[in-house]
Amino acid sequence: MKLSDFKYNLPKTAIAKYPVAPRDKAKLLIVDRETQSVENHKFSDVSNYMTKGDIMVVNETRVFQARLFGKKEKTNAKIEVFLLRELNAEECIWDVIVDPARKVRIGNKIYFNDNLWCEVIDNTTSRGRTVRFNQPGNIFKAVEKIGVTPLPPYIKRESEPSDKENYQTLFAKIDGAVAAPTAGLHFSNRLISKIKKKGITIAPVILHIGLGTFRPVEVEDLTKHRMDSEYYEITARTAEKINKTILAGKKVFVVGTSTCRALETSTTADGLVKQGRGWTDKFIYPPYDFKITNKLITNFHAPESTLLMLVSAFSNTDLILKAYKKALKDKYRFLSYGDAMLIL
Repeated sequence: MKLSDFKYNLPKTAIAKYPVAPRDKAKLLIVDRETQSVENHKFSDVSNYMTKGDIMVVNETRVFQARLFGKKEKTNAKIEVFLLRELNAEECIWDVIVDPARKVRIGNKIYFNDNLWCEVIDNTTSRGRTVRFNQPGNIFKAVEKIGVTPLPPYIKRESEPSDKENYQTLFAKIDGAVAAPTAGLHFSNRLISKIKKKGITIAPVILHIGLGTFRPVEVEDLTKHRMDSEYYEITARTAEKINKTILAGKKVFVVGTSTCRALETSTTADGLVKQGRGWTDKFIYPPYDFKITNKLITNFHAPESTLLMLVSAFSNTDLILKAYKKALKDKYRFLSYGDAMLIL
């Protein structure tokens, strides 16, 4: 497969700037791989395709308030610091992106308020820096009040207070993501309750989504593309529940491409899930033999993105592009705050 195989025209008007309310009122496109059919539904119908004994696997990563605005010592120049990943919790060392980068050098201190500041200790890329915060302990807690929700770059507006809740799934528990696992945004408490009452198990994994999810693929030959590494974790309890479902002949419904990548990273030779944690740079594109994922719930993704490639690998590229064409025609809303599809 080549990069250009995943090109389609996405009008700016189709990119959702705000989510629908309530969450489960989003549209749901049902894509059936067996019949090659594509049908319109509501997201609240998603449980109709699940049966007792199935399992639904979700990503419980939590988006933290990763965008900070501070002032450089002495000059008081305004600096944006975007937190990427924690390198050392004990010493409060982080990888960050700074803007404007030309004003930020090794040794500079950036103050966010009277209590919180960081010192630049290394350069990583043209805009990347490694910094050490002055507060040992939980930086996630420290930035919760002063940080801003890191909306995706294609949502052309500033973050609003409502985004702090809207850009967070109801499964979110563990701080670490700078982008939401957006397929999970459509679940309401009412729908989760309905799914559980039907006898479907809900099991969590973690994959902390990084900025790499928005990074464009810049090579035509997909074998030469390298994904950014992201931290994932699958507990023994979750692995046991999934494996029990598989061995019973029931279906594994996977919510989102991030959940899918975590599961497909940690498989056994006999097609089961193993407990594990670490960093994954797994790049899934056609053709790919999925070991764990039986049904996939996902949003509509950007042209030529690694997310679209994974979804195309799960179905097939022609069927997915046919589904996207119908979705655009029927006024579905695309990308993070947009509508969803269920691939059967």
